[in-house]
Amino acid sequence: MKSHKDLDIYNLAFEYAVEVHKLTLKLPKYELYEQGSQVRRSSKSIKDNIIEGYGRKAYKNDFIKFLIYAYASLLECKSQLEMISQLYPDLEVESMIVKYDELGAKIYKFTNYVESNWKTNR
Repeated sequence: MKSHKDLDIYNLAFEYAVEVHKLTLKLPKYELYEQGSQVRRSSKSIKDNIIEGYGRKAYKNDFIKFLIYAYASLLECKSQLEMISQLYPDLEVESMIVKYDELGAKIYKFTNYVESNWKTNR
C-alpha cells in the first residue's frame, strides 16, 4: 500500500459519504442542519478516521484505534440513516443502510487483519 487510496474501505467510505451528502440535501429545509448535519458529519468521519489511522500505520495500536473509531462512526451514521428512514420513508435510504452494513463488515475484517498481521518497526 502506497496510499490510503489503496484501501478499499477508504474508497467505499468516501463514495458513501458523497452519497449521504447528496441524499441529505433532499431533506426538508429544517432538517438540513439537524438530522442532515449529523449524518453528514458521521459519514465523513468514517473516511477521516481511516485516513488518520493509515497516517499512523507505523504504530500498529494507533492504526487499530482509528479503525475502531471509523467503525464507531459507521454505527452512528447507520443509526442516523435508520432514523431518516423512519421519518422520511420517501427518501429510500435502505440501500445506504445495506451499503454501510457491508462496509462495517469490511472495516471489521481489516481491523482483525491489522491486529493479527500488521508489522511495524515501533
